[in-house]
Amino acid sequence: MITSIKKRDGREIHFSPEKITRAIFLAASRVAQEEGSKADYETAEILTEKVVNLLNNTYQGTTPTVENVQDAVIKVLIETGHARTSEAYILYRAERTRIRSMKTRLMKSIEEITFADSNDADIKRENANIDGNTAMGTMLQYGSAVSKEFCMSQLMNPQHAALHENGDIHIHDMDFMNMGTLTCCQIDLEKLFDGGFSTGHGHLREPQDITSYAALAAIAIQSNQNDQHGGQSIPAFDFYLAKGVAKTFRKEYISNLNKALELFINLDADVRESFKAVEKETGKTAAMIMDDSFLNSLNAMLKETFGLGEEQIELINKFAYKEANVATRRKTYQAMEAFVHNLNTMHSRAGAQVPFSSINFGTDMTPEGRLISENLMLAQEAGLGNGETPIFPILIFKVKEGINYNPEDPNYDLFKLAMRVSAKRLFPNFSFMDAPFNKQYYKEGHPETETTYMGCRTRVMGNINGPEIATGRGNNSFTSINLPRLGIKHGVAVNGDFNEAAFFNELDEKMEIVIQQLLERLEIQGRKKVKNFPFLMGQGVWIGSENLSWEDTLEEIIKQGTLTIGFIGLAECLKALIGEHQGESEEAQKLGLKIVGHMREICDEATEKYGLNFSLIATPAEGLSGRFTRIDKKIYGIIPGVTDRDYYTNSFHVPVYYHITAFKKIQKEAPYHEFTNGGHISYVEVDGDPTNNLEAFESIVRCMKDAGIGYGSINHPVDRDPCCGYSGVIEGHVCPKCGRDEREEEYKFEKIRRITGYLVGTVDRFNDAKASEERDRVKHG
Repeated sequence: MITSIKKRDGREIHFSPEKITRAIFLAASRVAQEEGSKADYETAEILTEKVVNLLNNTYQGTTPTVENVQDAVIKVLIETGHARTSEAYILYRAERTRIRSMKTRLMKSIEEITFADSNDADIKRENANIDGNTAMGTMLQYGSAVSKEFCMSQLMNPQHAALHENGDIHIHDMDFMNMGTLTCCQIDLEKLFDGGFSTGHGHLREPQDITSYAALAAIAIQSNQNDQHGGQSIPAFDFYLAKGVAKTFRKEYISNLNKALELFINLDADVRESFKAVEKETGKTAAMIMDDSFLNSLNAMLKETFGLGEEQIELINKFAYKEANVATRRKTYQAMEAFVHNLNTMHSRAGAQVPFSSINFGTDMTPEGRLISENLMLAQEAGLGNGETPIFPILIFKVKEGINYNPEDPNYDLFKLAMRVSAKRLFPNFSFMDAPFNKQYYKEGHPETETTYMGCRTRVMGNINGPEIATGRGNNSFTSINLPRLGIKHGVAVNGDFNEAAFFNELDEKMEIVIQQLLERLEIQGRKKVKNFPFLMGQGVWIGSENLSWEDTLEEIIKQGTLTIGFIGLAECLKALIGEHQGESEEAQKLGLKIVGHMREICDEATEKYGLNFSLIATPAEGLSGRFTRIDKKIYGIIPGVTDRDYYTNSFHVPVYYHITAFKKIQKEAPYHEFTNGGHISYVEVDGDPTNNLEAFESIVRCMKDAGIGYGSINHPVDRDPCCGYSGVIEGHVCPKCGRDEREEEYKFEKIRRITGYLVGTVDRFNDAKASEERDRVKHG
């Protein structure tokens, strides 16, 4: 007689036939409910006796497993004519297995998060911007682990969950799906500054000088970060803060005019009060202090009220202008310095990370806008308090002919400064507004039509549901496809030949599945209300949200955003398909462009079909680069050039380990930018300290522009000795400034490197896959 059974974990427990009876009865009840009848518990008991007899006859002298018992139940149900009950029982069995697997995965994740150090646990380094060892970082990871399992088991289409779990697709930021957050937003600061805004704990008045403008800009980024799972970007930072410079100059001008008057005349109390009234009134106007009409009226007041001659008035104005100019430049630099420091120290998301922030600038040609751009870069160049390279904000210099690209352009000096600062601090990155796919949106005098990027690469411009502008919009969500797996399944690496038809057929299937998954997620997002996102929607940051009330849902306005399909590992896909990647042959390059172009066509078709902004993104693969590879290695083993490393290559990039010149790499990758309208980036690796050869640095930037790249950057070593403060390139383990050998002391050198478009403070914050990729990077001559 069977007295015990063996559980899946190896433990033996008492055999209880009553559990079989209950399971059969529940399955029969589901069938009866569909048929409008009633299940019979007595029948379930009779069937249980048959199951027990079968087990006793089959497993004499041994102990059956839980699976053996379940198999016996199904066999008896089928043989006794209870086929539908058998089907319901199979579904019940699968559901129990799914729940059990979910609990097991969750507990393993919780255990690793709780007890492992981030140096030893990849799960604690999925996002290099989060310190997994801190209390709040750990709490954020707890929430993420629980939320992912809930979404997969309770919220998502089981097919989508299974494809994600199996590594066919990757649903980014799945832990935020049930919360309905959108990914990112390009914040219109001018809209927020006009009249001020609220962070939920009190109203902030409209700023009146550049110091306040910079402080409120940082607060706006921090506040919006708490309403979204992605990053925050400012599309026209110089334009937005220029008014703060003008207000500051006006105040300084009036103040210094007062000082000058005291040098020329002895003001009595009545005259002094009269001038203060003028000062108070002029402080209200938004007009530039040097506006001719204002100067004319001010000079008339000086002549009539104080009886000054033209020579005295001219001297007073010269003094006031000179002193105001010096003071305004000083305050603007201090404001930009504070802005950079704030974004590297202020916390968001329960204190777990600093805001993921990006700043686009460089095209405002007014004196005020130019001063913002100049001093923002000078603050970046100076570094943080101990000379550290700032990790945020991600500075992005917008390159445009007629504005800053040619020597005769009014902002050419800013372009030169941008390259100098980038050569030292890795930022700014460079966006190219004359690339055809960016230029098509540009309208002179309308900075909202200037194509801007999130630091990692996200781009949002095209819009079939509203204005084609950057401001007030962002990406709703995105999901990536495992291209190398499709290559393995249909290419020469495994099958001996390339079955092109089968490859594109399955690619079409995966694209359609991802489209449906994005629509499913959009429905969840649309059901959320304004009150769920008190800053993003409540303060009118997202375009159209200013017209909604607190209880309104978001179905219509989030159609302004994008639904994005991504991909990773084009190089490994090509290697698996035809034995060469795009850097190795023109045949591979043509096939790569065909694949990515085909994906873009499907996105465009979905845009027309559903009336939504579907786009294709070159996925910024941080945590994903190793995840797909680990799964595929287990399934297919080690395939040279495909699964033989710890990572898949970032999006459409030529592999980091492949030896190729900088110019050739740029030219190979440039054509893919046009197809990836949801976002893209190309970067090259250079050796040594590029500040010693700015001409070469500039030639690379110009090559990017000429090749038609939309967004690019140049990687180079940025090392720092925390003891003596040296910042530059440190070869080996000895500091070139103080001679300290890091191997002999506790404090190691800080090595700043780019990960997917942004930086991390030290390489040890990379997850295992990205750390492996960083070690493989070769320098592009």
